[in-house]
Amino acid sequence: MKRVDVSKHVLIPKHAVLSQREKADLLERYNITISSLPRILKEDPAIARFSAKDGDVVKIIRKSLTAGESTFYRVIVDA
Repeated sequence: MKRVDVSKHVLIPKHAVLSQREKADLLERYNITISSLPRILKEDPAIARFSAKDGDVVKIIRKSLTAGESTFYRVIVDA
């Protein structure tokens, strides 16, 4: 059975895993803890291609008609 790369689909926004330094900067900039971020499952098809682990943070960049781009952050959790 052929696997489909969902990251190439037009409706899937760009995903990128933050480095540990970028993660620390994000938490400091917004004065939040890692548990304050919304969660995304490690098995989510959009991030399955990354070798991400529990506790990593994913940056999601979506196209927006009003803002041009909107950035969201999610913490990876293992079900």
